[in-house]
Amino acid sequence: MDVGFSDDQAQFREVVQRFLQDKSPPTAVREQMATSQGFDVDVWQQLCGEIGLAGTHLPEQYGGFGFGPVELSIVAEEMGRHLYCGPFFASAVMAAYAILNSGSESQKEALLPGIADGTTIAALVLDDLNDVDRVGHAVKAVSADTGTLLSGTARMVVDAHAATTFIVAAAGAEATVSLYVVDASQAGVKTTPLEVLDPTRKLATVVLSDVPAERLGSGAAHLELLWDQLNTVLANEMVGGATRLFETTIDYMKLRVQFGRTIGSFQALKHRCADLLMDLELARAAAQDAARALATGTGEPYAANMAKALAGDAYMAIAKAAIQLRGGIGFTWEEDTHLWFKRAKSSEVFLGTPVWHREKMIQKMEAAHV
Repeated sequence: MDVGFSDDQAQFREVVQRFLQDKSPPTAVREQMATSQGFDVDVWQQLCGEIGLAGTHLPEQYGGFGFGPVELSIVAEEMGRHLYCGPFFASAVMAAYAILNSGSESQKEALLPGIADGTTIAALVLDDLNDVDRVGHAVKAVSADTGTLLSGTARMVVDAHAATTFIVAAAGAEATVSLYVVDASQAGVKTTPLEVLDPTRKLATVVLSDVPAERLGSGAAHLELLWDQLNTVLANEMVGGATRLFETTIDYMKLRVQFGRTIGSFQALKHRCADLLMDLELARAAAQDAARALATGTGEPYAANMAKALAGDAYMAIAKAAIQLRGGIGFTWEEDTHLWFKRAKSSEVFLGTPVWHREKMIQKMEAAHV
């Protein structure tokens, strides 16, 4: 398992770190999560247009940098560390990967440059965010004289409120699931924001009523591949958030004095932190390995599932410890720990729980030995 980074990748990380340290401190996170928009438009334009992060993994012919999953994992990790509020995961990751996987050449040329430079915010409309096998069946695609019409409801869609374009998974004839491009502003589309546990990642319900749509590519949705790509990015984002919580908790323990000594000097707490660090580093290695597996087309078929399961367990364990080890102050609104705790909890179940992913791992292992 190769988990090292090249000098260029290390320098790329430094650029991303500096930008997010400046643009996404906890004060900015609190300010943006309290708004209906959920992100700073000027920062989003800088992130996409000046730094080019939305095009990190997109081919150069579509306006991207032409990097790959490893560099995208670096961006995701730093965004998780700094809890960036914006439609990056929804547009640049979820929707962009769907278009890359399934779109025709003309569709990629039409859609991806706008996603790369931030002028287009796209959202992937999935009617199930927990199980890939249940995606697409609550939204129906029907052929009409005027073309394809979509009807149905997706209960939770990431950053749908900000999207100008929807990529919708819908079942057509014989229950075959395909992806469709929909103008989010047209008649028949209703988007209703939801009140959620983690306000740094906005969700909305999307209802489609006989909405004209264009099928993406030849119809193949490539949902299994898409699920692996999204979970790989999400796992790296979760590792970044867990790292931030772990580091700030260690810093607090070096300052907090109890019984005449810092609590970080207590052997029992040292052992607990050592266990958490082991969980974190295992999750980090698995998340980075999953990114490299996508980049090279090699590795175990369950790498993304393992990464998401380990990241979910590690992030939640560290989030709980971060609050407990801070004592009474850890439960207060003024302390920033709860911001990452809520992201940890929402990410744990997003795109499949650790239990679900372990079951998928077993299924893939069994299939490989048939």
